[in-house]
Amino acid sequence: MDSLDTEVLKHALDWCENGHAVHLATVVKTWGSAPRQAGAMLAVRADGRVVGSVSGGCIEDDLILRAQEGRLPSKPELVLYGVSQEEAARFGLPCGGTLKLVIEPLEPHSWLEQVVQTTQQQKLIGRWLDLKSGQSTLTDARPGQLTEVNESGCHFVYGPHWRLLIIGANQTARALAQIAIMLEFQVIICDPREEFTADWDLAGVSMQSGMPDDAVSAIRTDSRTAIVAITHDPKLDDMALLEALISPAFYVGALGSVRNQSKRRERLLSFDLTEKDLDRLHGPVGLAIGSRTPAEIAVAVAAELVQVRRKFEDERVGGLDQPPG
Repeated sequence: MDSLDTEVLKHALDWCENGHAVHLATVVKTWGSAPRQAGAMLAVRADGRVVGSVSGGCIEDDLILRAQEGRLPSKPELVLYGVSQEEAARFGLPCGGTLKLVIEPLEPHSWLEQVVQTTQQQKLIGRWLDLKSGQSTLTDARPGQLTEVNESGCHFVYGPHWRLLIIGANQTARALAQIAIMLEFQVIICDPREEFTADWDLAGVSMQSGMPDDAVSAIRTDSRTAIVAITHDPKLDDMALLEALISPAFYVGALGSVRNQSKRRERLLSFDLTEKDLDRLHGPVGLAIGSRTPAEIAVAVAAELVQVRRKFEDERVGGLDQPPG
């Protein structure tokens, strides 16, 4: 299973290789309450078929109409939607939101194929687009690097900016991994029990066969890493948590009832962890939505990951820019 952005690029590549005229629209800057953020993409064919989203509203309709009428640009072009309140209302942008897009024609044998291959391997890759020449150059990229635009060009980053280490290769882990990939996480599963990992076959997921505490160190846990322990085996879960709770991970969670979490806190306090360390632990893991099945638990955990990640991003980015005028 691929991320949603990789799916957009895959469809665009397939359409190009089958002889269709294709344009890619990418959000490069937003002001106000824009429905999609910088980096959001939409691919549109000349016949109006689309994949992806840049607004979830009327901007898609406008791009489809322009494609069908042959009015999309023959070279990369910056387009602004929603500068005025009237335009914002016309294009379905809330609260006077404004979007700046770059719209570019795609070629079958270009940067597209390598970007798709790289992101399918759960790796990051960057692209510099020269707005004057229309040429693209692939570059290195780092987690957290944002889409950037200036007078001469745009820099895009494709692939997962976040990592999720799941302790335990069970049904919940499988469901959570699939959701997390769509949410742009690089997913790593750690489980030293061969009977659980022997038939693991989920594409795009890395496996760590060592002990959980070693895995937390081995992946070089940073502030863009989340760690979730779901083995139901205290010997394994607790080992991971001992390392995770003193790491820079932005999220640490553990599966288990309120009663089990209380016992876990007692066990962990008998080691070198402090009450402050344990306050970082999300347990029971996930939002309280009444989940019971593995899939429902995965949804609850993924929702909490999004909630915590979004808070982290908002604190890092700060206030919204003012629209042009």
